[in-house]
Amino acid sequence: MTRTSKRKAKASARKPAAAPRGKSPARRRTRSGGGIFAPIRFLAYWCIVLGIWGGMGIGALVLYYGAQMPSATTWSIPARPPNVKIASTDGTVIANRGTTGGEAVPLEQMSPYIPQAVLAIEDRRFYSHFGIDPFGLARAMVTNLTTGRMVQGGSTLTQQLAKNLFLSPERTMERKVQEVLLAFWLEHKYTKDEILAMYLNRVFFGSNAYGVEAASRRYFGKSARDVNLGEAALLAGLLKAPSRLSPARDPEAAEERAQVVLGAMRDAGFVTDGEITTAMSQPPTRAKSYWSGAEHYAADLVMDQVPKLVGDITEDLVVETTIDLDLEKKADEAITAVIDAEGEKLGASQAALVSIDGTGAIRALVGGRDYATSQFDRASKAKRQPGSAFKPFVYAAALEMGRSPQSVRNDAPVRIGKWTPENYDQKYRGEVTLADALANSLNTIAAQLVMEVGPNQVIKLAHRLGIESEMQSNASIALGTSEVSLVELTSAYAPFMNGGYKATPHIIRRISTAAGKVLYENTYDNPPRVLQPEIVAMMNGMMVGVITHGTGKNANIPGWQAAGKSGTTQSFRDALFVGYTSNLTTGVWFGNDDGKSMKKVTGGGLPAKAWSRYMTAAHEGLSPSPLFGLGGGDLPVAAVGPGTDPAGQDSWAEMVARALGTSSTQTSPDAVPAAIPDRQIDDVGLPVPPADVGQQQQPQTRRSTLLDVLMGG
Repeated sequence: MTRTSKRKAKASARKPAAAPRGKSPARRRTRSGGGIFAPIRFLAYWCIVLGIWGGMGIGALVLYYGAQMPSATTWSIPARPPNVKIASTDGTVIANRGTTGGEAVPLEQMSPYIPQAVLAIEDRRFYSHFGIDPFGLARAMVTNLTTGRMVQGGSTLTQQLAKNLFLSPERTMERKVQEVLLAFWLEHKYTKDEILAMYLNRVFFGSNAYGVEAASRRYFGKSARDVNLGEAALLAGLLKAPSRLSPARDPEAAEERAQVVLGAMRDAGFVTDGEITTAMSQPPTRAKSYWSGAEHYAADLVMDQVPKLVGDITEDLVVETTIDLDLEKKADEAITAVIDAEGEKLGASQAALVSIDGTGAIRALVGGRDYATSQFDRASKAKRQPGSAFKPFVYAAALEMGRSPQSVRNDAPVRIGKWTPENYDQKYRGEVTLADALANSLNTIAAQLVMEVGPNQVIKLAHRLGIESEMQSNASIALGTSEVSLVELTSAYAPFMNGGYKATPHIIRRISTAAGKVLYENTYDNPPRVLQPEIVAMMNGMMVGVITHGTGKNANIPGWQAAGKSGTTQSFRDALFVGYTSNLTTGVWFGNDDGKSMKKVTGGGLPAKAWSRYMTAAHEGLSPSPLFGLGGGDLPVAAVGPGTDPAGQDSWAEMVARALGTSSTQTSPDAVPAAIPDRQIDDVGLPVPPADVGQQQQPQTRRSTLLDVLMGG
């Protein structure tokens, strides 16, 4: 055997025998070692790989979108839009005005049910997560996948706050990444309670209400401090879809969602079954589609004036007003009752009322029939002709020129240039006293007095008493043809009530910051004298007659001495009654926004009825007191009535002076024209102005001038 053959034989001896085909030991070991777990290992391997790559991708996205944001050192919570809290005389909140619609309420002061309800339905693990909730996010993903639609969101309250504070509502990857980063920042910088408080005071609850205080006021008419369990559940339920679930839009849907919240609160251990049963037994919340209540007219007037007094509103303010909510409610009820009872029948669709005290403070203001329907304030913004309600200024000017309530004029046809004023009933009474003429609102006498005194003198007196609107200097001013607002007209009557002092109308007493710093306080404590006491007393005696036996009989207040004047404009477009007691001066207007004529509604009709209804309610429980100058029986109140004869009596000026404890000839230091005593001008004996007055049979054909009227030529 050769050496080569020997090597081949040895190699063959070492080589194992060939295994049968298909039964390789190596293959058997492979199958037996990883057959079952191989797919699991495979899946785990690729999950790890993909997780690493996914993490790297997410990290890259976070880095990329995070780089687009400003440096975290510059981040700060945006200031909450300022709120203006408007309060009545007793501190009760009338309304909140501002972008949010309500003040911020500290977490510890709001009803505990509110945060519990929100956490139960929105973020149950709020106090345990770090800004994002992986469990909540996973649950939301599974639920959305199984249902095939977006059912749940995985955002925490912290994420929602971050979105509301800093980001737009669009759903993009960039916004979501930035939301998470901002949530981490919020959790790092603020406590959980601070985050929850910020969220509850800023989140949108529908119907223009931002924050729990605004929502509570909007839907329940109460503070978030006083919300009960059922109301808290309703508020929390709104967060899912504030506009759609608002009780002002769909009260049934809001109530169904509130019941879901109550169930979530029970599951979270916040409430018991008994508490839920009690909450569900309460009637569903009904909210009007808009703010309702006449007090909102007052709140709007306040907001018109605040910037003029303190400038731009840059922080939360508290405005203390002169509004008495009890009187406000009574005023609203009076207007509503009268217009509901007779408005449609008589063609009157709107009304307004303003009531002020002797200082000019507005105690009640109703700008229309229903604020929820129309927010236009007809008391302060609308300017209309006052009609005969302007006549007291004409008569007061005449008294300052020396006339008296017992001065006599001839009620007969009169022509001034081309103007021929007629009485309402188109009848003439012959010789009448000025007191009787005012009580019965005789147009011919008022026209004569304007021409005697001069239109400019009447305008000066009206401006002095408080009319601010521009007036036309012509004879027709006697019948109230120049337009004024109800607020200024009413305030101009107040000097008759308060003894002759100007009553500047105002609704704001004080404006302060939320911290208590006073920014403004009104200064109407020392008003100027605008009428002499004698004039005031005579005017009061004359206007008492309007109610006792004149055109204002419907304005009677049982047990109280009251005075006033009715007014009706051409074609019955406007009807007014303005009157006063020793406590309040109130003006009432009825009409239509489009100027459409009513069905013979006069100032002595619907306005006088509403005036009496309100003033009677406003004086309940008060002790009656006489008007200025008419107390103690010293003044001849009876002498201002019809058919009186002043012959043999002292002059009116002397009786007034004696009642007031002054001399009829004394000179007042105030810059107000004093009445000329009857001893100097015995007006009762003056001849009736000639010209066109009293010529009823044959009309004049020659041209009459103003000089003719005044001089009798």
